[in-house]
Amino acid sequence: DRPSQLDLDGVRPSGGLYAPTIRHRDGTFYIVNTLIDGKKASGNFIVTATNPAGPWSEPFWLPEARGIDPSLFFDDDGRVWYVGNRTREVQEFSGHCEIWLQELDPNTMRLIGPDYALWEGAVKKAIWPEGPHLYKIDGFYYLLISEAGTGHDHAVTIARSATLTEGYEGYSRNPILTHRHLGWDYPIVGVGHSDLVETQNGEWWLVLLGMRPADGYHFNLGRETFLAPVTWEQGWPVVNAGIGRVESVGVAPNLPERRWHQPPACDHFDAPRLAALWNVIRTPRTPFWSLTERPGHLRLRLRPETIQERVNPSFVGRRQRHFDFAASACLEFSPKSESECAGLALLQNDAFQFRLVVTLESGQTVVKLIKRESGEDEVLGSLPVPAGRVYLKASAVGQAYSFYVSTEPEVWLPLVEGVDGRILSTKVAGGYVGAYLGMYASGNGQPSDNVAAFDWFEYVGTETL
Repeated sequence: DRPSQLDLDGVRPSGGLYAPTIRHRDGTFYIVNTLIDGKKASGNFIVTATNPAGPWSEPFWLPEARGIDPSLFFDDDGRVWYVGNRTREVQEFSGHCEIWLQELDPNTMRLIGPDYALWEGAVKKAIWPEGPHLYKIDGFYYLLISEAGTGHDHAVTIARSATLTEGYEGYSRNPILTHRHLGWDYPIVGVGHSDLVETQNGEWWLVLLGMRPADGYHFNLGRETFLAPVTWEQGWPVVNAGIGRVESVGVAPNLPERRWHQPPACDHFDAPRLAALWNVIRTPRTPFWSLTERPGHLRLRLRPETIQERVNPSFVGRRQRHFDFAASACLEFSPKSESECAGLALLQNDAFQFRLVVTLESGQTVVKLIKRESGEDEVLGSLPVPAGRVYLKASAVGQAYSFYVSTEPEVWLPLVEGVDGRILSTKVAGGYVGAYLGMYASGNGQPSDNVAAFDWFEYVGTETL
């Protein structure tokens, strides 16, 4: 939550943080993960906190730690170990990697002693063995990994050894989880990159990633988190016994019921800080948003940066969390030049997006819908509106996205309906993350003293997670 902790300047989409792992030991929480494409610093690092709500430390970088997907293991003797993925020195095929281990000094946050190659995966010539986690259970060290890449063939495999640093043998019934044999039309695909958890009531669960296609093999929601029950048979884990796959709806953990606070559908921006669900793109270097300059409104400063660039634009957004949704906002904005715009943006990255914005055209204030595909803009529709207060709306039913405008509450005029939303899917646009939508303002390369004020933003999903 501080620019000093993470420099994302210029980082490409899906080139930021990979595979964070959180662990706890003796009153300290540790997060270890990888920054892939940092311009000033890249690689693996650790941050710590005594409270998971923060504050979190400045990063402890591990320059000698090659590869990605790190995890920490705390052994019974008090020693701490770093386990990760790395490319083999001698590669026999593309994607030939290994899981490796080295001791970590928790006082200096440096790797010490020799490193050990542990395992290359369960399948012969398995590509991209990654996402490793170590556990000690009933006297054995268990190494849980994923292999075969993060796409349709993703799989979870496991090995064990009586010794931490060597002798890992794969389970004869690997993989313990995959959906690659279920076909392209199965509702959950690409399952993998998992972690094991034992609850206080003795239940075991697997938390993992997967994708849900919508209207074809397209993942507008990106990679999502799933949960599956685990039982142990003859010293090995069995995922969702009797079923063997991840289901859309299943049994819940035997835990005290605690209702997670759900934020209201409409944010009226009455709080002094943005709610936790809101995100910005890359590292904010200047305070381009304010909730205090005009109480009850989110004000965005128009800056030269645009959402079409790999920069930190004036964008405050949230994830698309449903296949079917409606997002609307009340905007007060009077553009002073044709370079200025403000409104809603729906995006997968800088090259694939929709922008529903108020701007000037030949001296007339208009609302435009701009589709950006493969880095090229196309205006799909335009309507004149009076300067000042306007209502904007974007909705989707599967991959059919529609856009509306109004000058009075709930009297929506269709601007463009039924636009193909597959450009927001990772299958088309690339990357690993889901689509975002939110509020946006820009001077489009020109400096500006103008601001856009959003009175409220509402998001309603009609298909639950």
